[in-house]
Amino acid sequence: MSRFFSSRHASLVPYTPGEQPKVLNVTKLNTNECPFPPSEKALRFAAENTRPLNLYPELQFVDIRGRLAGLYGISPDNFVLGNGSDELLNFAFMAFCDDQKQAAFPNISYGFYPVYAELNHVPYLEIPLREDFSIAPEDYFNLGRTIFIANPNAPTGMALTRAQVDEIVKRNPDSVVVIDEAYVDFGGETCIPLIQKYDNLLVIQTFSKSRSMAGARLGFAAGSEALIADLNTIRYSTNPYNVNSMTLALGLGVLLDKETTRKNCRTIMENRAWTVAELESLGFTVLPSSANFIFARSGRIDGGELYAKLKARNILIRHFDKPEISAWNRITIGTREQMDILLRNIREILEEKP
Repeated sequence: MSRFFSSRHASLVPYTPGEQPKVLNVTKLNTNECPFPPSEKALRFAAENTRPLNLYPELQFVDIRGRLAGLYGISPDNFVLGNGSDELLNFAFMAFCDDQKQAAFPNISYGFYPVYAELNHVPYLEIPLREDFSIAPEDYFNLGRTIFIANPNAPTGMALTRAQVDEIVKRNPDSVVVIDEAYVDFGGETCIPLIQKYDNLLVIQTFSKSRSMAGARLGFAAGSEALIADLNTIRYSTNPYNVNSMTLALGLGVLLDKETTRKNCRTIMENRAWTVAELESLGFTVLPSSANFIFARSGRIDGGELYAKLKARNILIRHFDKPEISAWNRITIGTREQMDILLRNIREILEEKP
């Protein structure tokens, strides 16, 4: 770091994104992107409806918020958009956490949570997962903290039911509960309907995964009008034009083509089930996943070694050095062809083992 870097951030350890190689001959199963592009229908809509780029983007997100309101049966005033869901998560740490209202989240979860807590100087509590890697709802009752839960969780892929989330929110009436639903469309149960029941629930989703827009950067938060007003206060105090016009047009086009999103999700879920069965036939342990990835461990090869050997063959998966999960790897579910390549190479690697 330079000698000018603020001492406030001297100890900050930044989030480590998954590798983004420039070469094209890589089977990329490491960052949970959708293997399918946005539909031609959505792309045509974006091309025909993008606001002139010499003008600032639209501030109120009227069209997309209206479309989301129709999809979920709630008011447009219950939504705000962000430059990816990551921006909205940061806004939530800024808006709802401080020295008095500290944060809590699982100790094995999305790696940005502790980064945002450190960045915003928020003390936080990491709550251990159970031995089977599940989140126990009762561990989050009456915490007196702002709670962040990825549901389905990452990197495990395991999900809480809406009823379990309902209980967590009910047991924390004076604290905001943030449910991060980045992967909910692959078998999870969205908690957006619960925002009409609780004024302390904020649900955040992304267009990066099921909606094929990782490169466009778009997310949304759903909550009570008061919570959304709080997030807009942060947005207008940092970057009110936070979502560009092309992304807004493409996002609306994607929402207008719900069937393509549903079809892609069905295909990924089918590929997930097939991949799990194949890995289990090779002796792998695979956690039950409601996401577009799986978390798997082999009894014959360490997670770090498997990651390295696959990388040498131009296949990328995600490995984490954290001791509790270092034997495991997170594998994005791609096309059937991509999963065939992965499994063929895993078989070859295992055959090479003594």
